[in-house]
Amino acid sequence: MAVDKGVTALCAAEAFVLAGGRSTRMGQDKTGLQVGGRSLLELALDKLRALGLDASATPRIAGSRPDLSSYAPVVSDLHPGCGPLGGIEAALAATTQPLNLFLPVDLPFLPAQFLSWMLRRAETTGALLTVPRFNGWPQPLCAVYHRDLLAGVTASLLAGNYKVMPALTAAVELRAQAIDLFDVELLASTYPEMHGFSSQPVYRWFHNCNTPEDMTAIT
Repeated sequence: MAVDKGVTALCAAEAFVLAGGRSTRMGQDKTGLQVGGRSLLELALDKLRALGLDASATPRIAGSRPDLSSYAPVVSDLHPGCGPLGGIEAALAATTQPLNLFLPVDLPFLPAQFLSWMLRRAETTGALLTVPRFNGWPQPLCAVYHRDLLAGVTASLLAGNYKVMPALTAAVELRAQAIDLFDVELLASTYPEMHGFSSQPVYRWFHNCNTPEDMTAIT
């Protein structure tokens, strides 16, 4: 599909920031860490608000973090202690829309335009799960999920399977469909205009802030 530089409104979708982690490797709560004078959580929410979703679809925070409710509404885990898959389940249970965009709190350089493009791709293909792959690795925490995946995600949690990609693969296969897994680098080489999404080069878009060293590398 063609790439444009704008952020196009999509109404049949909701958006969630995944921010329920314990930040063990960071050694402190990463949601409040600053990049360019804004916290990681504020940056993530700003990107989702820029998508132009329906006014009733206010971006929410997925994860058992009631202390973050001053930033955006919080959707608490239905099965606490199960990692990000628990946050995904809670969001899919709470959503009112078929398509649901997830953005982890620790990707400060990922542009909103890319998220908008990914939503349009999911709407066009009708895939239950749309996942970017970067440097050969799927990025299932930054993806678009159809709410029909809820039953499969819950089944994995109840079975004690908390790894996100295997659980999602099983949930999609349960409905006899395929995952839309695409390579970001290939996409950027096919559509050079995608480089205009951000002043940051594409190789930095998925720079993940998990450790103090990761933060040092971007400040």
